[in-house]
Amino acid sequence: MNTETLEQAVLHLPMQQRAELAHKLLLSLEDQDEDEINEAWRVEALRRSAEIDAGSVKTISAEEASAAVRLLLK
Repeated sequence: MNTETLEQAVLHLPMQQRAELAHKLLLSLEDQDEDEINEAWRVEALRRSAEIDAGSVKTISAEEASAAVRLLLK
């Protein structure tokens, strides 16, 4: 099976299965294992939470974020 055929088959999978496959493919490109990646995300989440608690960053609503993304994609 060539990559074009594989791509077409994968794009017809349900969204959840595509997301799981995408996650696995991205992990396969990393030098770190999944536990290391999860720990890095945990540390990042704690850092961001501390910034919010300290008031050193400005938060925006999901609606504002979505609107900003839509503008960038135009």
